[in-house]
Amino acid sequence: MIRIITSLVAVLTVASVQAQTTVSEAPKLVIGITIDQLRGDYFELFQHTFSEKGFKRLLNNGLVYQNMEFDFPEINSSSAIATIYTGANPFYNGIFLDKKYLADKKREVSIFDDDDFLGNYTSEKLSPKALRVSTITDELEVASGSSSRVYAFAPNQAQAIIMAGHAGNAAYWIEDYSGKWATTTYYKDFHWSVEQENRNGTYSTRIREYVWKPLKAISSYKAFPYTQTISDFQHIFSGDNSYKDLKTSPYVNENICQTALKVVSKAEMGKRSYPDFLALTLYAGNFRGIEDKNYSLEIQDTYARLDKDIATLLDDVEKTVGLKNTLIFVTSTGYFDANDEYPDKVNMPDGKFFYDRCQALLNMFLMAKYGQEQWVEYFYNNQIYLNRKLIEKKGLNLEEIQNKAAEFVIQFTGVQDVATYTQLLTDKANSNMSKYKNLFNKDLSGDIFVEIQPGFRIVDDKEVSVVEKRIRETAVSSPVIFYGYNIQPQRIKRTIKAEEIAPSICRLLRIRSPNAARAKVLPELFQN
Repeated sequence: MIRIITSLVAVLTVASVQAQTTVSEAPKLVIGITIDQLRGDYFELFQHTFSEKGFKRLLNNGLVYQNMEFDFPEINSSSAIATIYTGANPFYNGIFLDKKYLADKKREVSIFDDDDFLGNYTSEKLSPKALRVSTITDELEVASGSSSRVYAFAPNQAQAIIMAGHAGNAAYWIEDYSGKWATTTYYKDFHWSVEQENRNGTYSTRIREYVWKPLKAISSYKAFPYTQTISDFQHIFSGDNSYKDLKTSPYVNENICQTALKVVSKAEMGKRSYPDFLALTLYAGNFRGIEDKNYSLEIQDTYARLDKDIATLLDDVEKTVGLKNTLIFVTSTGYFDANDEYPDKVNMPDGKFFYDRCQALLNMFLMAKYGQEQWVEYFYNNQIYLNRKLIEKKGLNLEEIQNKAAEFVIQFTGVQDVATYTQLLTDKANSNMSKYKNLFNKDLSGDIFVEIQPGFRIVDDKEVSVVEKRIRETAVSSPVIFYGYNIQPQRIKRTIKAEEIAPSICRLLRIRSPNAARAKVLPELFQN
């Protein structure tokens, strides 16, 4: 009897140890690659220019979801990345744009603007405090007792800060005016290899050397039968916008990957007992430096060069950490910024919608009803901000004025639909405008949400970055790929939700999901 009990205890002990070993298994390194404006249809069109070690390696050996969708309109890189990393839409995570309008100060600032923290290699004062919920990287740091190393690299500050989250080691972005790697003093770990890169190898010291020519023979770029020219292109980077232009060229991806891989090596990421996390945002959109952005040779070359950078990254990680120890996921931001123009001869229905004119006429209308005052503060990001302090001072009903303003604005040519702040907050908006609820921020949103008719151009002289922007509902296929650590090759045709990414990554890491994530995990990741 004693022998039987002893044997049973031994068996249970071994089983327990084996179970603990299985449960504790997790990838040693996670690499999250978000490619801004990546298009699934371009994967198909441009694949003849890809090598076997880049995108094709991911597509052939990874778990590929052909499309991912976001549950809100007007997607941009900041709202998309925040949704991916938090598992929650902007209504919960707080990030609906990379900038915000401060009505009391009457100016536009970064959504991460924070005077409590100085910039490092930048004059901007920023922190991740605008991110109202936790991220994948936050939960990893909590689970590891801050022993995991989390580094984020991106072209722009909002992208990097979102990925690094509240608890990351560092968030790096390329400063618009110096080309150096910048960060905020909120993050305490400015890795020495990045400091060295700032001194020796950044755009600031090499920008005159960059000349963008086709990587491959022009005859290879035959995906678009509509390309107007088949001649070689050549772009140099000079003038006041040289770094901004460079950040929309393939060289930004090369720089991000090279610098990030140095940190992986020097910080010995993926070689310790706790998982580490490398978060990257790369760029696959149009180049600022060309006028004709439709069906360009440049976009085809961008993908060919991006494929080369992906191949370099995968080869390096395979040598240093091992792909079997590394979980890699690749996502898109779900939109494409074409900002195209229609030639006059095609007679396409279109028009211009002027922010300033709408704002002025609306203010005149409200003056006629409520008195000679400045009732409209600003028109920003398709949202009208009313003068709430004045409305409160006069003892007027805010909801009533919002409704009157909405009834007036919807009559403008080019306005498709409108909804008020109160309607969205109380779920009383019509079925078309209710989609804006997930984009709603009760602290920062305007009083009137305005949907502009597709084909119209928004004219906003105050927004220097986009004086005119044409409205187009871009139906972009957004692939998601999981590769590496225990991932079995498979192609999934169903469309998944962006909110499903974060819980799935966290399950693979054996950690809690971000605190606002509600979606279930992707079942195909756990079928082994």
